[in-house]
Parts: sequence; C-alpha cells; structure tokens
Amino acid sequence: MQDKIKIFNAEILNVDMEELLNKLDRGVLITPNVDHLMKLQKDEEFYNLYKQTEWLICDSKIVQLGLKFLGKPVKEVIPGSSFFPAYYMHHKSNKEVNIFLLGAAEGVAEKASQKINSKVGRPIIVDYQSPSFGFEKDEVECQAIVRRINESNATVLVVGVGAPKQEKWIFKYKDQMPNIRLFMALGATIDFEAGNITRAPRWMQRLSLEWLYRMSKEPKRLWKRYMVDDLPFFGLILREKLNRYSDPFAKS
Repeated sequence: MQDKIKIFNAEILNVDMEELLNKLDRGVLITPNVDHLMKLQKDEEFYNLYKQTEWLICDSKIVQLGLKFLGKPVKEVIPGSSFFPAYYMHHKSNKEVNIFLLGAAEGVAEKASQKINSKVGRPIIVDYQSPSFGFEKDEVECQAIVRRINESNATVLVVGVGAPKQEKWIFKYKDQMPNIRLFMALGATIDFEAGNITRAPRWMQRLSLEWLYRMSKEPKRLWKRYMVDDLPFFGLILREKLNRYSDPFAKS
C-alpha cells in the first residue's frame, strides 16, 4: 500500500518523482495544490472524485510548507508541468504509451504535440483536441471528443482545462474510453509544453514564489484565485495544527 499523508479532507501520496514514474501505470492522476484543497472545502462532487482517485500527488511548494508545519513532510513536490515531460521521456521507447492531449486554446495543443514528438523522437502524442469554451456542457461535443480519443490509439489521456472541470470531465466519461489506461488532469501543462506559458525562474521556484510569477503573467485570471479564494488555506493549516479542523463533508 502506498504511503499517504492527510491534509484537511484529502490524502496525498508520499512519493518522489522516480517512484511515481516507475509505479504509475493505470488509473487517474490529480495533482493537488492550494486551489484544489480550498475547492475541496466547498465542492462535494469534487471531494467525492478525490476519494476515488488512485494517484494524488503534491503539486505545490505552499502545500509542502503547510505539511512541514503540520509535522507531515512530503518527500517531493511534483508539479504537473515538471512531471509530464519526465513522464513522456521516461516512456519514449515504450510503444504501449501513446498520449492524447485535450485542452488549451486553439492551436496550442497542436504546437505542444509537435514539440513533444520532436523531443521524444516518435509520435508519442497520437492526437490532440482544443475544445470550445464551455464544451463540458455540450454533450454532442463531448461525445465527439470521446469518439476521437477512442479512434486515436491513445492509451494515456492528458486533460488540461482547469480544475475542477478537468477532473469532473474525466470521471464522467472515463468508462466510455476503454483503451485509456491512465488519465491525467494536468491544468496548464499543455500550455507549458507549447511554450505558451513559461515556468517561473528557478530562484522563485525555490522560494515557493511560482504562484506570484504566474499571477504576474495572468493577473486578470489568477489574482482572485491567489489573493481571495486561496488565502483561507493558511487559516485551515492553523486549525489543523490545533486539531480544530472539521471536514465539511464527513459523514456523521
């Protein structure tokens, strides 16, 4: 059984990158960050999906610091934007790993696909789709996407349309995609791969300031998430430290 660390109402796997690459073969992978943990306090559907997810991996330096404060250190922070390139390079010679990219704006997934395949040296990205805005509410478009994935020969699906939309979409449709062994909800990773968004400088990553860099690049989209929605995280950490945290969805 995998070693797990509990934070609030989530249980994160305590693994490092090497362990994850060697063990990850099938199921659903989600990369919890502060925003996820805050949504888990209000969104019961998202909470229930977390309970069904096989691979919950710490994505955030801030979450890592919170866990350290709680006396529950995690082995390694594994951001999706770092994990995905490590994953496809790990499997560059494994012909059983064929990836479908779902997400990002028009043309971005195509650009990411071309760059990844060039690095790997084979067409590991077998197809891609940039869905329309609000696609998750359009059953006709969703079924067309499912058909395209099923016809692509993909065994791995990467969905990057933002949380909790991407996780909810995966769980709603995953049983309709029998050839997909591994589903990964990876947020902005497709944009990173295309070069559409850049990672923070390493010094900012080391100081746990990548969130500040991201916000400076996309202030209109991210300021409310970081400065309003996610700020109560620190109060919850203190409540958990004092054994006063209460799971809003715990069954009595």
